[in-house]
Amino acid sequence: MWEWPVAALALACGLVVLLAVALVRTRRRYRAALAEQGRLLERERERAARAAVDAERARIAAELHDIVSHNVSLMVVQAGAAREVLPTMPGTAETALRAVEAAGRDAMTELRHLLGLLAPAPDGDNRADGAELAPQPGLGQLGALADRIAFAGLPVEVRVSGEPRPVPAGIDVTAYRIVQEALTNALKHGDGAKAEVSVRYTDQYLRVEVLNSGPSVLTGTARRPPDGERPAGGAGRGLLGLRERVAVYGGDLDARRRLGGGYRVRARIPLERP
Repeated sequence: MWEWPVAALALACGLVVLLAVALVRTRRRYRAALAEQGRLLERERERAARAAVDAERARIAAELHDIVSHNVSLMVVQAGAAREVLPTMPGTAETALRAVEAAGRDAMTELRHLLGLLAPAPDGDNRADGAELAPQPGLGQLGALADRIAFAGLPVEVRVSGEPRPVPAGIDVTAYRIVQEALTNALKHGDGAKAEVSVRYTDQYLRVEVLNSGPSVLTGTARRPPDGERPAGGAGRGLLGLRERVAVYGGDLDARRRLGGGYRVRARIPLERP
């Protein structure tokens, strides 16, 4: 008479125990899954932080290269010219030394601007005060850049076609740095008689091209750079950094030796993002 109720009770108790065990296991698995997800998220956060640090280091290295390489190259060329003519033409030597001083001041101004952007304000505000910092160079300063390069010994012709108009600040700086790097390389490594800079505005693109003349590779008279130097237009840090900058805006950059002599650096940067 009591056998069925007892059996049913025992069965119910057994089911409760099984459900309790299953619940405990499920909770353990859930907690383990949460812990694993947390570890994965932490690793992803660390990976993203390292990637951000690496990208910022690369950006700072590119900026420092653009500033230091250009101005120091001008200073070296002008100091060498001053040394050559000092005994016979002191007036010319003084002019060259003034150019060295001007290049040094330009470098200090740009470095001060870069460091001002990187360093936090004394009150802890990370926003840079634009009134106290000089603006980044842009296409509007190409004339002054060409004059400095020409004074150092490489005549530069600048041509602008299309309808000049304001472009985004990042593109403006990038275009200027392309011209600066190409002319600096031509001055340091080339035997060219002149350089030509072309800037063309179109509806969709900003096109920048820098050509410098020099001995033809077909005749075998092209100068070999000294050991440790890279030829103009080569894959040095400067041009690698510029390729990355141009790629950020969806553009492309090509730098190569010209068969007819000299080098060509050409970039195309979209003005309207797709």
